Amino acid sequence: MNGIGTVGIGAVHCLLPDERVPVADLPEMARLSDEELKFAEQAGIETVGVFPDTEPTELAALACRELMATQSEVPDLLVHIGSRAPDVLIGSDSGKITHLAGLNGVFPFTIDGLGCAGSSAAWGLGRDLLLGDPTRQSVLITYGSRPTAADRVRRPVTVIGDGAFAMTLVRGGRPVLKAHRMEVDSSFHDLFKVDYKHRPWSQWREECTDNDRYSFELAMHSRTRLGHLVDQVLADAGIGKDDVAATLMQNVTASAYEFYRVTLGLPIHPVCSAHLAELGHLGPMDVVLNLDRLLARGELERGQHVLVLSNSPVAAWTVTLWEV
Repeated sequence: MNGIGTVGIGAVHCLLPDERVPVADLPEMARLSDEELKFAEQAGIETVGVFPDTEPTELAALACRELMATQSEVPDLLVHIGSRAPDVLIGSDSGKITHLAGLNGVFPFTIDGLGCAGSSAAWGLGRDLLLGDPTRQSVLITYGSRPTAADRVRRPVTVIGDGAFAMTLVRGGRPVLKAHRMEVDSSFHDLFKVDYKHRPWSQWREECTDNDRYSFELAMHSRTRLGHLVDQVLADAGIGKDDVAATLMQNVTASAYEFYRVTLGLPIHPVCSAHLAELGHLGPMDVVLNLDRLLARGELERGQHVLVLSNSPVAAWTVTLWEV
């Protein structure tokens, strides 16, 4: 599995704040309803990482600069995973990141509308872009996590923390992207929204149009879809669940880990719950951070497999199998 016919990870850099703020001390806690307070207290998130006020694109650009300072080759493409809210309308966040990171000549574009599943979709697309053109050697993927407005508590979903990552996919890299599948149910496209056109930024609030649809209908869809995708990905790779050394997913709430453990018959690695408790939810960055930190622990051997699951409130589901 080495050579021009395989694509894997070249390098990963995760940018995290030094400051940790207890969820109980977040400014919005004083104005939350009883249901919102109960949700925040039971989500399994003790603290969130907080950067001084900045734009997510600036965090992503910094992560790119710091990663590329350790690399000798300039990437062919930059794939930015769309932020919860763009910096400007009718502008280019991916172009801004490329400019601030000093990546002259790199072609940038954005993957948007997939929520937490964005980074995993970028893995699959990045691999295909490299395999589709033999002149390309590297794809840079990046994302910056910040709340949409002032509030970090997103009932009934999670509590948002700050962070950013940059990573490269390269020919012959490791872990190898062994198999990847994704699906979406577009009927959930407007389950969450922010009325930004008629309110100033200080009054932006994320709204769930139907809490029951999120908590029950989408959860049932996720159980079925992810179970099906896991079976397909493992079949594509010619392995079974017993051959999976570790399973990772995004960090939304503590209860989600048990739900998917029972649903899929796969234990979720504790690195996920540790990051959830300390950092909160970092959107598409969660699975990148979890994979990077898992590999850094040194508990996996070459040739073992890691399964990464992602789903999002817009009903996008991805499953990726990496070979260490």
